Amino acid sequence: MACFVYILASVDEKDLRTYVGWTTDLDRRLDAHNAGTGAKSTRGRTWSLIYAECYKTRGQAMSREWHLKRDRKFRKALNELG
Repeated sequence: MACFVYILASVDEKDLRTYVGWTTDLDRRLDAHNAGTGAKSTRGRTWSLIYAECYKTRGQAMSREWHLKRDRKFRKALNELG
């Protein structure tokens, strides 16, 4: 089963935030975040998918998620493109 690493962005009164996660179903996960049933830190905001990568295994996706969460330069560059 394919696993995805994704980055979401939300803008609230000029406050830009990003969130990095992994899932097996991008559409379902984005809907969960926007419904307030996703991660606690994403509640109360409207999120848009700005980046995704596909991996063959859960372990690969989780490893990439870990690295992206620490790569502020990469996330900032994505924010500037969006």
